[in-house]
Amino acid sequence: MDLITSDPKIKIGILLSLILLCLFAPFNFNWPALLIAVALGVVTGLFGITLSFHRNLSHNSFKLPKWLEYFFAYCGVHAIQGNPIEWVNIHRYHHRFTDSEKDPHNRIKGFWFSHVGWLFDTNSMVKKCGEPTNVGELEKQYFYRFVRNTYIYHILAMGALLYAVGGFPFIVWGVGVRTVVVYHITWFVNSVCHAWGSQPWNTRDLSKNNWWVALLSFGEGWHNNHHAFEYSARHGLEWWEIDMTWYVVTFLQAIGLATEVKLPTESQKQRMAFNNTDVVAT
Repeated sequence: MDLITSDPKIKIGILLSLILLCLFAPFNFNWPALLIAVALGVVTGLFGITLSFHRNLSHNSFKLPKWLEYFFAYCGVHAIQGNPIEWVNIHRYHHRFTDSEKDPHNRIKGFWFSHVGWLFDTNSMVKKCGEPTNVGELEKQYFYRFVRNTYIYHILAMGALLYAVGGFPFIVWGVGVRTVVVYHITWFVNSVCHAWGSQPWNTRDLSKNNWWVALLSFGEGWHNNHHAFEYSARHGLEWWEIDMTWYVVTFLQAIGLATEVKLPTESQKQRMAFNNTDVVAT
């Protein structure tokens, strides 16, 4: 997550501003404001971050018509986690260098670094990984370049719209509370899911399946599954592993909007399964 800018001071300012808005929440509560926060949390978190930024754009787990791809990506813009080019770039580096010194949110540096501290380590990350080189297909598309270059204006426009519709309570809940909650849910995948949970697949890293993170993050908490089969559109591989994002993908597939949906084969599962000589990374 890039938080709009690579300048750590501005990032801190943005985070403090959002936290300040949250402090006003008890004094600006009303049911419409809460409902708009929940609705925007689903729109930006499920449709924007997990379905679009992560499974569609980062891993090409399925294809969508361009108009729908761009719509879902625009939902992700309003999660205020950075523009699609930056988000995808960072995430692909995470998979390329998982739990190593070049991992942008390296869990080995500690829980809080992997949870939030890495956001302020931008310059170090550039030194370790280099400038963005793994998002060429997004760089070629005018839509993603336009969103990157005008990112802040889209956020401000959403804030203005919320204020016009519901006043200050809509800003407090629809921007402040909603954004901070979605932040922490996203960060839990980076931190908790590389610390606590089960590891059914031999990924040779610290990724874990964590059920409660999966419930909060629309299925992203089945993180060891994801690291084993990062191309898979489905993260909850067992019937009991609830994966809301996958349910949306199956619906889109059923109505003909999602195509080339990727899933692991049985032979691929067998290759990733543990045997008596395999050792879990520690």
